[in-house]
Formats: sequence, C-alpha cells, structure tokens
Amino acid sequence: MTHEPLRILVVDDNADFAQMFRILLRCEGYETCIALDGPEAIEAAKRHRPDVVLLDLTLPDMSGIEVAMKLRCITELAACRLVGVSGHGEERLPYPSPFDHYLQKPVNPAVLLEYLYGLQAKQTPPRPSMAVA
Repeated sequence: MTHEPLRILVVDDNADFAQMFRILLRCEGYETCIALDGPEAIEAAKRHRPDVVLLDLTLPDMSGIEVAMKLRCITELAACRLVGVSGHGEERLPYPSPFDHYLQKPVNPAVLLEYLYGLQAKQTPPRPSMAVA
C-alpha cells in the first residue's frame, strides 16, 4: 500500500532555517509549507491541516509552547503531531508537554527523517493535497 505524503508545517522565525527544511522535506516527497511567527502558524495549520508541525520554541511574538497549546485546542488538528524544536534543551518544556516529540537545534536531518518515516509507516487513509504557501 502506498502512503500519501505527510503534510508538514515548518514554523521558525529564521527564514533561512525554515527554507532549508522546506527544501529537505520536499526532496523527500513531503508536502511542506512555512510560517514565520505564531499567528501565521496557527492560521496556516487551520488552513492546511498538517500531519506534523515542526515548531520553534522561541518565536518573537508568542512562544512555540503557546502556539502548541493553541493548536491542541483545534479539533480538526487532533491527530497532528507537534514537534518542538529548540537550541535550549528539552528541560525548558512544561510538564505535561504539548509536544509529541522534541528535536534539539541544530537539527540532525537524519534524525528528523527517521521520525517522519516512522509516522508515515503508521499513516492510513489518503487525504486531499495541501496548497503550498
């Protein structure tokens, strides 16, 4: 059975970092869009309904933790996997954490792809394609 590509939202205020991951993920066949701040991330998630959100914890306008907590309240995103990304360490996450997984910056692409391959292997029904921002 062929799986549909995961839809991934990359949220980071560093546009170069976000673009680098967008390119990497697209080369691996994932549908990817970018948001550069918290409010944009929430709107993009509502609009695109990603399977995975890679979410920087230190955004300028609201923290990634605040964004994650807001995303957790959106019923349509109940199955979305939230991956916290930060250079500060996992010890800064609240307990219980709103994240399903955590990656330390600089993110090792092999570790990220291994996580995504595992999610894709568990994926079930196909979904309509996501418009790319």
